Amino acid sequence: MNRQAHWNQVYQTKAPDEVSWHQTSPACSLGLIEAAGIAKDQVVIDVGGGASVLVDCLLDAGFQRPAVLDISAAALAHARQRLGARAGEVEWVVADVTEFIPSRQFALWHDRAVFHFLTDSADRRKYVAAMQRALLPDGHVIIGTFALDGPAKCSGLDVARYDATAIAAELGAGFQLREQRDETHVTPWNTEQRFSFFRFGRVTR
Repeated sequence: MNRQAHWNQVYQTKAPDEVSWHQTSPACSLGLIEAAGIAKDQVVIDVGGGASVLVDCLLDAGFQRPAVLDISAAALAHARQRLGARAGEVEWVVADVTEFIPSRQFALWHDRAVFHFLTDSADRRKYVAAMQRALLPDGHVIIGTFALDGPAKCSGLDVARYDATAIAAELGAGFQLREQRDETHVTPWNTEQRFSFFRFGRVTR
């Protein structure tokens, strides 16, 4: 399957509020970013941010020059249009995260619902390698996936569901779990999806 073609098709045929993962307020993500305790002049990257309003919230909170990465240029176009003049305050990156070569390093890596689409172990290893390249030595990671009792598919694709033990094993010894928060996401058509969010700190040994 061509991942980029799939996600461009989604965002070219549906409005941002017509997809199951749409949020009006990314409260859980914002709470975990706040808990990480980074300064507003430290840089956040939202991986798979697409048309999410998280970047709006980061700008509103005073974070400087956040980055949004997505495999779909169509998804990012929705966010850029919504932000208007403020879009120039954001670094927009069209890339497959498993092949991402960062031009700078980040204090915090945020991913809501990209990692759980990586059902192939080789892709997961490439994702972690990209994350390691992108993060500062004392960086933070926030990953949200479907919980063990969450859906087995999303957007017609299989997903992998995680608990704290499984996600920690994927990230490896260089990352230490700091916090887990569970969330019940309500889709635009009022169905419930169980998510688990994990906040890690990068550690040196």
